[in-house]
Amino acid sequence: MIGTDLNTAINFLKQGELVAIPTETVYGLAANAFDITAVTKIYKVKDRPQFNPLIIHTDSIEKLKSWGLILPEKMLQLAAQFSPGPLTYVIKKSSLIPDIITAGNDAVAVRIPNHPLALALLKELNFPLAAPSANPSGYVSPTNAMHVEEQLGNKISYILDGGECKVGVESTIISFMDDVPTILRFGGLSLEAIESVIGKVNTVFSSPLTVHGSQSKPIAPGMLSRHYATTHRLIFGDVEKNISAYSSNKIGIISFHKKYDSVLEEHQFILSKNKNLDEAAQKLFSAMREIDKLNIDVILAEKFPDEGLGRAINDRLKRASVEESY
Repeated sequence: MIGTDLNTAINFLKQGELVAIPTETVYGLAANAFDITAVTKIYKVKDRPQFNPLIIHTDSIEKLKSWGLILPEKMLQLAAQFSPGPLTYVIKKSSLIPDIITAGNDAVAVRIPNHPLALALLKELNFPLAAPSANPSGYVSPTNAMHVEEQLGNKISYILDGGECKVGVESTIISFMDDVPTILRFGGLSLEAIESVIGKVNTVFSSPLTVHGSQSKPIAPGMLSRHYATTHRLIFGDVEKNISAYSSNKIGIISFHKKYDSVLEEHQFILSKNKNLDEAAQKLFSAMREIDKLNIDVILAEKFPDEGLGRAINDRLKRASVEESY
């Protein structure tokens, strides 16, 4: 059931049921983070491995403090600038946070989303919401209510419709578990914006492994090597190099601004003719869903500029791909 009624969403959440909620990044599959039975439903509905931790969402720094979380000074500096917003903080967990949320890690990921409907909902709750993306685990994240309905509609109680997501890729994740903050996942807030506030940070971008362990026990969500996947084979990298290997009418293309004359125009998804990386990020997941519906053999995806939100786009395409070609 899709609707815009906050009270309906609130009642279901208080009853331990699952509700899909809008955020500025993607739609989340939400449950009471303090209710272990409700959180278990998230893993079951998504078919998500329980070693993959969840992000908890709330509407204020004050609530985070009230749940026993100690907030580092640099986190507070970033929060003053970018929260609510597409930024997730990994900090030391408190005893109030169930282990199922953190997959047994001593760290928890927290975020204040920047969506008016989500904030209005969270303001009325005295518990945080665990809310991974509202899609089957490993597949492309949803950026509108119908995406959720198509895949999870008969498995959850309510979909709170907040329109199209404005950012379109998941939040950037930054860890404060070491002396120097570390970007664990590129996302909706750029590295440049973060470093403009707190100075130089470390990044984990050459490998999907965490700074505290391996893929078998990631410290934050969205760090597995195979993720955000399409059902069609996706090759990430040099499109020109790979076009000749396939029948031109059986190729789908995801590009930044370039059109490829040898491929059917209706099989090409150009994310920003104006070369705007923010626009491209907002359109990425919808394009991946639509191209996956075509009668094609392969999806060829360009590498985007390695700056701003281009890093997040490249990260998602790399994790969706079966191989890279440069």
